[in-house]
Amino acid sequence: MSLKGKVLVTGADGFIGSHLTEALVRAGYDVRAFVFYNSFNTWGWLDRCGPDVKGKFEVFAGDVRDPNGVRAAMKGCDAVLHLAALIAIPYSYHSPDTYIDTNIKGTLNVVQAARDLGVSRVVQTSTSEVYGTARYVPITEEHPLQGQSPYSASKIGADQIAMSFYNSFETPVVLLRPFNTYGPRQSARAVIPTIITQIANGERQIKLGAVHPTRDFNFVADTVAGFIAALDAERAVGEVINLGSNFEISIGDTAQVIAKVMDVQIELITDDQRLRPEKSEVERLWASNAKALDLLGWQPAFGGRDGFIRGLTETVAWFSESANLAAYKSHIYNI
Repeated sequence: MSLKGKVLVTGADGFIGSHLTEALVRAGYDVRAFVFYNSFNTWGWLDRCGPDVKGKFEVFAGDVRDPNGVRAAMKGCDAVLHLAALIAIPYSYHSPDTYIDTNIKGTLNVVQAARDLGVSRVVQTSTSEVYGTARYVPITEEHPLQGQSPYSASKIGADQIAMSFYNSFETPVVLLRPFNTYGPRQSARAVIPTIITQIANGERQIKLGAVHPTRDFNFVADTVAGFIAALDAERAVGEVINLGSNFEISIGDTAQVIAKVMDVQIELITDDQRLRPEKSEVERLWASNAKALDLLGWQPAFGGRDGFIRGLTETVAWFSESANLAAYKSHIYNI
């Protein structure tokens, strides 16, 4: 799309959304950042955006669960990148209703407003969790969907709502399915920040849940590049597209790689409260990214083991800065 168009980013105050907002501004896009309304008037991670970006994007404070607010935010926009969601899997076990409201109803509000306002591109954010434990690897976009947690079930529902608008009304939806994104600013409810912050605060016995499952980790800069590519890719409309590194590693091995990057020796301790219910644990994730290369011209700059180490090195450097580390409570299990 033309750089003159305005792009709405929902969830712009979050981990991926803030990086995406910055990258869009740097690429010359006119950006409206949809942040979660709060009485403190904070913009999440955008309060700490780069000095070259500060003041160069518009902010709209609202709630994706409110259709009126979503419609108001989207007026005058040519495209919407919809990232706003509740994403913590453990929190979905005891508060599933909030996931239905935010993830499914929020997505409905976005695609309904996009349809009514004639938006030229809607990029819906999915997750590799919708696949559940891999039945085959690498996982292609045709892999069965398995709701192994209320979170993953809500994202399956959100994806289906988005694609139903493409099928029913020709709303120009692109569905991106990032695998496990990591990097600076990520919440401690994710495993990589959990490991890094414990080590950075002097712990050598690292508390984790299951360490045998495997994941396909995707550095945040790569995920962001995939979203930006999806704005322009003509053949992507109506398609589901994985964003993954095509590299599989276990949680336990990930912890040891991080320890090596941080030059420490660690012992992994199983913390029972961090374990998922047995049938809810996703045992294996490994992405095929062939379709992303074909339709988006996208491939990971941080792919493979060497790329993973480079991404972890950047992530460790960010978390190791005292001002950043102070924002995390590594001694408390963050669900």
